[in-house]
Amino acid sequence: MNISINEVKRIYKPKIKPIEWRDGKLVILDQSKVPFETTYVELHTPEEVADAIRTMKVRGAPAIGITAAYGMLLGLLGNMTRISNLDDALRALEHAKSVMDPARPTAVNLTWATGRMLNRARLSISNGEARSVRQLVDVLKAEADSIFNEEYEAEIAMGLHGLKKLNNGDVVMTQCNAGGLATGTGLGTALAPVKLAKALGMEVSMIVPETRPWLQGARLTVYELVMEGIDTTLITDTAVGLVMYRGMVNSIMVGADRILKDGHVFNKVGTFKEAVIAHELGIPFYALAPSSSFDLVNNVNDVKIEERDPSEVKLIRGVPITLSDVKVYNPVFDVTPPKYVTAIITEKGIIYPPFDKNVPKVLNGGGGNG
Repeated sequence: MNISINEVKRIYKPKIKPIEWRDGKLVILDQSKVPFETTYVELHTPEEVADAIRTMKVRGAPAIGITAAYGMLLGLLGNMTRISNLDDALRALEHAKSVMDPARPTAVNLTWATGRMLNRARLSISNGEARSVRQLVDVLKAEADSIFNEEYEAEIAMGLHGLKKLNNGDVVMTQCNAGGLATGTGLGTALAPVKLAKALGMEVSMIVPETRPWLQGARLTVYELVMEGIDTTLITDTAVGLVMYRGMVNSIMVGADRILKDGHVFNKVGTFKEAVIAHELGIPFYALAPSSSFDLVNNVNDVKIEERDPSEVKLIRGVPITLSDVKVYNPVFDVTPPKYVTAIITEKGIIYPPFDKNVPKVLNGGGGNG
């Protein structure tokens, strides 16, 4: 299907706005309350941004990156009375980065965005583009807007590449939430091909595992897909094998919080299970992520898997479901080895194995390899 990004912008309009910059404040949809409440929260400082990321008011790697980019801007605006020169401004930005970076250690977009904003500030000062703190604020506001706009266009491009892997009538299974809530734009990564297929008149439906313990699939992905008018079936996490075994799924499309140069995919825990079963049954497994989610430096043993509060497993929305003193292991992510990944879909093309050769090639502008 030959269609441009600008044509998609004309045809497809996101149904939700998870992140907006309004009058010098960052406004986010509180995802911890979806789908039962639609509540927007104003953030004024990097500390508030870090807390929103940590408490999953905002979640999803690209959305975390966008939020952190604007959080760097808040690091200046919230300290204007104490910043008298550009050296003070750089120190405020360095402090903002140090506050936000530890909030979600596995999602590479967080440090990528804060690093990009800090580097942009340093460059604009050194080349004379920003000769005052006010001019630096304007530069960083434009940079944060660029991060948002680049993400949205990348998602459209990913969606168009992903469309090549869909046929009319297909059923796609995902994991967690890799839609517009996770990316901050309203479109998404893994959900982008399905949303664009729907907008272009194709019949494509989805199967969504609940995604314990935070239930992002049940709460967020179902919410998004129903808003888009896409036929959606919710299943338990433990039903994914049976659903695939019975031939109810044509492909798996998931997002990613980090992808390594060799093709290891870090995503919401439960992704590895889907990939292994899909591989065994001959079902294509695709990871969709923007280039900002790639980590070309670390190896698989270097990446820290975030663990969260045991109470998330022992309680469901505040209601105990087990013994209060039982030991809990609550990893947020798992890692899918490259042998189980059919292809990685990015805004720059579709990457096929061998990933260690083709990931750098495609990300550096070599185009999709197949």
